[in-house]
Amino acid sequence: MSYDALLWLSFGGPEGPDDVMPFLENVTRGRGVPRERLLEVAEHYQHFGGVSPINRLNREAITAVEKELAAQGVDLPVYFGNRNWEPMVEDTVARMKADGVRRALVFPTSAYGGYSACRQYDEDIERARAAVGDGAPELVKLRHFFDHPLFVGAFADAVRAGLEQVPGARVVFTAHSVPESADKAAGPPEEGGRRYSRQVHEAARLVAAQAGVAEYDVVWQSRSGPPQVPWLEPDIVDHIDALHAAGVQGVVVCPVGFVSDHLEVIWDLDNEAAERAAEHGMGFARAATPNGDPRFAELVVELVREHLTDGPVRTLSEFPLAGCTVNGAPCAVGCCEPVKRPAR
Repeated sequence: MSYDALLWLSFGGPEGPDDVMPFLENVTRGRGVPRERLLEVAEHYQHFGGVSPINRLNREAITAVEKELAAQGVDLPVYFGNRNWEPMVEDTVARMKADGVRRALVFPTSAYGGYSACRQYDEDIERARAAVGDGAPELVKLRHFFDHPLFVGAFADAVRAGLEQVPGARVVFTAHSVPESADKAAGPPEEGGRRYSRQVHEAARLVAAQAGVAEYDVVWQSRSGPPQVPWLEPDIVDHIDALHAAGVQGVVVCPVGFVSDHLEVIWDLDNEAAERAAEHGMGFARAATPNGDPRFAELVVELVREHLTDGPVRTLSEFPLAGCTVNGAPCAVGCCEPVKRPAR
């Protein structure tokens, strides 16, 4: 099947102090998050001048992908759209239609399954096509890639680099926490749910094995919401406390759940986790995320070529392939449905 373009679909982030609150209101719309909590999170962004690195890093990654596409002789223009901040995906899909794009592949900047990591991107696609209306391009979302050799290899090298900074450190993998109820609903019922957390654990296992790490931990970060709602635990900062109590002298933290340095990575890890380790006198290093690694652009183009040329589908795990969707339709019945929130 032929395609006219590639849509790079991401989360979005503020690019100045005045963007922060409108951005956070977009992120939390319909969730009933108190304004006090938004102001608290806004301070994290203001700590960095009101700028998240995510849009800049996405643009740099897109440039690398464009070069890799050209190097491999693939003629596909790359468009950039976000869920929560400019360039908004609705506007981008409208521009694609105006440019004559009829069918495009979509690369979501998440390697995993689950609602916010996968199905919400399906909803973004469906919403954008509905906003554009008749003539909106057909959009085919690429699959999960948490177990792709290039993704695993980039993280494995980053872990090894961290261990060179802190020899003998405990390796701790992190990913964004989600409510327990959302994780249980992640994946089709016949697979037993928990697609997100199972994939994160598998990615950590693969990275550790390739990095030559025999013992490691998988923990979570960036939880939000009321304290009475159970989320995936333990939290990274609490885990550093536990490692210190157990006599561990150093830690290398690998944000295996992220493809780039989101605000959550540079705040929760480079600030809060690093500061807690310093308070305990522990060595600390944070492994790099992969989107600046040349292999990341190669990975994206390989996922594209799976559709263009029926190229080989490379994975390192036995997990079933998932995540590829057409026009926002879920890849399986009952897969990663949003959890209904109780009435307030």
